[in-house]
Formats: sequence, C-alpha cells, structure tokens
Amino acid sequence: MRDADPQITFADLEFLQQGLRLEPLLQKISDFLDDHNELVELVRLDLERGLKKPETGRQGLTPEQVLRSLILMRVKNWDYRELRERINDGYTLRKFTAFYSQPVPRHNAFNQAFNRLSSATVERLNDAIIEAAVDDGLEDGKKLRVDTTVVETDIHWPTDATLLWDTVRVLTRLIGRLREMVPRNVPRFPSRKRAARKRMQKLQRMTASERASQQVRTYKQLLAITEEVLANARARWKRRRDLAEKRQPTH
Repeated sequence: MRDADPQITFADLEFLQQGLRLEPLLQKISDFLDDHNELVELVRLDLERGLKKPETGRQGLTPEQVLRSLILMRVKNWDYRELRERINDGYTLRKFTAFYSQPVPRHNAFNQAFNRLSSATVERLNDAIIEAAVDDGLEDGKKLRVDTTVVETDIHWPTDATLLWDTVRVLTRLIGRLREMVPRNVPRFPSRKRAARKRMQKLQRMTASERASQQVRTYKQLLAITEEVLANARARWKRRRDLAEKRQPTH
C-alpha cells in the first residue's frame, strides 16, 4: 500500500498549478472528504487489515485514492475499466482522486482495494453522506435508496426440474413452520418432497435416449406434484387467514 501522505513530486506541483476546477458536485464531495479525515482513516485500517508489514512491499493505492475512486465510481455509475480509463485520461478526475501526475493502476487494482473495505466501513460512509445531505437540506433521511450487488454464492444450476423441486421443498418447510406456530389452525397435508425429489433426480440423470421416451411423462408428474403442493399451501394459508379475520373484534 502506498503511504497515506506520499512525498509530492515536481510533476505534482506543476499539475496543481494548472488551476483545474472540478465540476460543482465533485467539488462539494471533495470539500466534504477534506473535512472528514476519519473516513480516510477507516479505509486505511481496512487496507492494512491482515498485512504483517503494511509499510513494506509493493506500492499500491493510498487510502484517500481508494475512497475517492470508490465514490467517483458510484456517482458516475462506471465499471472498473471505465473508472480506470476516465481517471487516467482526465486531469480533473486525477485531481479529484488525488492521483495527480502519478500512474493510475490497472482496473483490477481498484477491484481488489474496494473488496478489502469492510461492511462496517461502507456503512459508516453511507451514514456520513446521509448526515451531510440532511444538514444541507438535500434529503430528510426518512427514505433510503440502495443498489444491489451481485455476489458469488453456491447454488445449483436453475433448471426447470430443480426450480419445481425448490418450490415443493420450500413451501413444505414454510407451511410446517406455520403449523408449529399455530398447530390448531393449520391442518397437516401430505408431504410430497420425496416424490418430487425422486422425479427431479430422474430428470437430471436421464441419458439422451431416455429423454426421448421418458422425459415428458416424468416432467408432467413433477409438475402435477408441484401444483398439488401449491394448492395445499394456498388452502392452509386461506384457512389461517379466515380464522384470524373471524377473531378480530367487530365495532
């Protein structure tokens, strides 16, 4: 990791004397970050976490560069490659992200740095931004709009057969939990998990020759089992809802 306050070079001095002006939004963000050095410190701690000797080794991104680049990426809605290219080619963005005349690393360096930030740090950044927006009258803080992030996880390939099996499995589990909560109001219904799993596995293991003669019939059987479980779940839920409505006091 690079030093938090690297020694300024003559090239950087020349860069700063160009009189570059940031666009109003980026200038406001830059002023905000200058007044909140504790945010940079949080980023530094995350970048150093797990490193035995953070002061040695290959020079990387400074905490300030990581924080400002992350904010720029979110504000502009760029991917990692475009973020790197825009910073590398733009004088004002070099100034905003504190790269100045320094080389801009490859896009995967940004990815690796951002991934080292903890959820607590990201939450603190969000809180600080919301507080600033409320203080400036831009937001009232009552609603929060968020974006989603794709995260790699272990799931099975979503074929039609496995999705039907998932429906049977999850509905059976949820109705079972509901019955545990109110056993008198939710009658039992036959579990079809074993039958559904058997046909799902059969579809998954079929050879090419078996599919020609057995696939349609087996798939229809699995579909019928799923429809039966759906009907049973709806009936149990309707019964529970009707009983709850009857118990409500009338005025």
